[in-house]
Amino acid sequence: MKSLRNNTSKYLTCVALSCILFSSSCTKEYQDPARAKTDVALTTQQGLTAVAIGLQRVYTLTRTGVMFNSIAANGFVTNELALLNAGNIPELQLSTGGSSVDGTNTILFNLWTSANKIVYDADLVITNANNLGDKGYASGLIAYSSIFKALAIGNMSQYWEKIPDGTGKNVGFITRAAGFAKAISVLDNALSVVAANPISAGFATNVPTDINIVNTLHALKARYALFSGNYPLALSEANAVDLTKSSFFKFDATSPNILFTIISSNNVFQPLNANLGLTGANVPDAGDKRIPFYTVLVGSPATLRMNGFAAATASPFPIYLPGEMTLIKAEAYARQPDLTNSLIELNKVVTKTSDLFGVAAALPALIGPYTQQQLLDLIYKHRSIELYASGLKIEDMRRFNQPLTDRKRNFFPYPFQERDNNPNTPADPTF
Repeated sequence: MKSLRNNTSKYLTCVALSCILFSSSCTKEYQDPARAKTDVALTTQQGLTAVAIGLQRVYTLTRTGVMFNSIAANGFVTNELALLNAGNIPELQLSTGGSSVDGTNTILFNLWTSANKIVYDADLVITNANNLGDKGYASGLIAYSSIFKALAIGNMSQYWEKIPDGTGKNVGFITRAAGFAKAISVLDNALSVVAANPISAGFATNVPTDINIVNTLHALKARYALFSGNYPLALSEANAVDLTKSSFFKFDATSPNILFTIISSNNVFQPLNANLGLTGANVPDAGDKRIPFYTVLVGSPATLRMNGFAAATASPFPIYLPGEMTLIKAEAYARQPDLTNSLIELNKVVTKTSDLFGVAAALPALIGPYTQQQLLDLIYKHRSIELYASGLKIEDMRRFNQPLTDRKRNFFPYPFQERDNNPNTPADPTF
């Protein structure tokens, strides 16, 4: 497998020309006097490949990226994470919740800015790739970039009531429901492009091989269809994902896992407790093997640390878990309702003894019959455990009608930088 660093190194000249595209900004213009040079880079396969690879770097590799800030923001307000140092003011705001979280919060600003940056750069790749003569290579560029564009739109739609409808000056806003629909349309376009012109081998050798592009397009479409309440579509897309193939972000010593970097400092956050912050009927069952996967006791006296996908410098981070796809099927069946098939799918997760990433409960099968509500309650419980620290829990808490008192925010305020630069910025939510 190729690392992100090794693939990018093939395009050093093009990266130099397009480096301005990777820089952060408080606006959605992202312009620079070097625009003429970047325009030239965007006419070549090599230049477009460099920009496409850069999307993954913006998403994953720094503390300002979408991955870290999504996990942190979600984890604090849903009680997955405990703050270790009150001197970390952005984390303290989120850990406190309520009105303590405001537009000054840099975790939310970084999440917002990085997501919008990804949308902007992905649009450059998608638009310019259509002009390439090699349609198989163009197909790969469009599909790969569409993964990050959809993730960026989806993340914003999970955390804010409204999101920008594009990246222009004074851009308007759309509802989060329209945001999920937009993410699905991005994925639909990518799947149509790939169907018309299969991704070329030449493209596949020039990007990180750890992302299974077509599987990931289907998996994200299933996720956002579920969040949209389109259960037949969520079911069909989850069924289209080959669960024998993994899709993940790869890290190494030169491009370390940012979660491990944060966790190993033991100065920012760790799991709230060995129950992953769950209470009441949602407390994990005794013997649930996912608990020692996600948490570990370290030191003397022993303290609880995050394990799993934050365990080491090179720990991979899955774009989706096989268990997520199975739980999407279980929920889609339950809501239609088809309680028999819902329980069958739920038990695949409950009784699983291994998967591609080592996430396995290895518990006895659940024995029904269950009512629809009982099944939905169980699905929520097992999503909370299976998908711990994935950044998805706040969306689940809303969808499963969990009490507002169980979370510290329902939606986030808009960054002041956005409000200062865009008169169309909506009013902040009260909670």
